[in-house]
Amino acid sequence: MNRDLGVWTSEECALVLIDYQKEQLESIRSETPTELVELHTRWLARTAKAFDVPIVLSTVGVEYGFNSPTQPSILAELPDVEPIDRTSMDSFEDQAFREAVEATGRKRLIIGGLQTEVCLAFAVVEALKAGYEVQFVTDATGSRTPAEHRTAIERMAHAGAVPNTSVGVVCELFRDWAGPLGPKGQEITNWYFTEVPKVTDKVGIAEAELARAKKSATADATSA
Repeated sequence: MNRDLGVWTSEECALVLIDYQKEQLESIRSETPTELVELHTRWLARTAKAFDVPIVLSTVGVEYGFNSPTQPSILAELPDVEPIDRTSMDSFEDQAFREAVEATGRKRLIIGGLQTEVCLAFAVVEALKAGYEVQFVTDATGSRTPAEHRTAIERMAHAGAVPNTSVGVVCELFRDWAGPLGPKGQEITNWYFTEVPKVTDKVGIAEAELARAKKSATADATSA
């Protein structure tokens, strides 16, 4: 169970990304479309790197020939992270995965994975059993049907994990625009504001937010 109330900090968390592979992404038919799941996962990866949050990345069935490697766009955000390939659908049944999570030294895990009711849910409930506190990111995951996705969310929440969204995670980890992580928070948020309109018009972005993000992107390009 999650024992301590209050917001989480970047210093106490690790990000765990599980099975963001072509086959799993292609089968998503739940509320968050595949392209947005992929973008949110990239945003989480950028956030973790910006705030020095340890990252564990895992795949299933690559060496076994069942599945493709990590989606290239996501892997490109994590050039220094070596994926841990497994045969087990429950990540915590894999010794290398368990050891990688333990090696982060963090007891609070932010977990994203595909699909919601299998590789994500299994990892979440096993992490709780192992004594970790867990948030799972509802819009960085998906499943074959809305019912499967919703049922998995209920299962994880009943088990004691905390549902969150990608924007909730990002804002929770820095929280103060004028704080020490504020400049990096602005940078990764501006990146998201410029990227999300390329994917969907269903995510609300204020005109001022988009203008600020585009201005920042132009300034970065000029100074590069």
